[in-house]
Amino acid sequence: MNQTTSDQVYWTVHDLELLPDNPWLRYEIIDGVLLVTRAPHWNHQTTCGRFFQHLNTWSETTGLGKTTINPGVLFSEADNVIPDVVWATQETYDQLIDEKGHLTGAPELVIEVLSESQQDQNRDRETKLKLYSTRGVREYWIADWRVQKLEIYRRDNGQLKLVTTLFSEDIVTSPLLPGFSCVVKEFFP
Repeated sequence: MNQTTSDQVYWTVHDLELLPDNPWLRYEIIDGVLLVTRAPHWNHQTTCGRFFQHLNTWSETTGLGKTTINPGVLFSEADNVIPDVVWATQETYDQLIDEKGHLTGAPELVIEVLSESQQDQNRDRETKLKLYSTRGVREYWIADWRVQKLEIYRRDNGQLKLVTTLFSEDIVTSPLLPGFSCVVKEFFP
């Protein structure tokens, strides 16, 4: 039996407080729909760490912003996600960080590393792309450690659009990150 949209539970951040703490699960809500994922593959996490390492080193050197892994981003009560890596300017961070240490709006850059399941990949490529686009993220990077590929989406006319796909020997730069550059293969195990 299929559930109609009106029969589905509409989740909010307050409902998450009722769920059991489980270090092996990640709970996110997009448009009132609860999304549960398992702890990712070792290489997924290593890739996240390498993005963090390169961006954080650049951020500390320039003083232009802050980088973190797996932050809570609370766009609204019904849109609560945990991106793999984010970078925000110092100004954005100062304006959006709440008393619990979550961002309450869009960081400039969001990076998602693709998980193994097709469902999770579709979530990153479609559902999260749409969410980040409508909420004002300026750049969205989707990384695939299996083939050492990085897709770069940039805001254009109010929407995130794919501007380039980079492979292992290519160099990534960004107008958001003056002076930052890295060979793509350095992000991947």
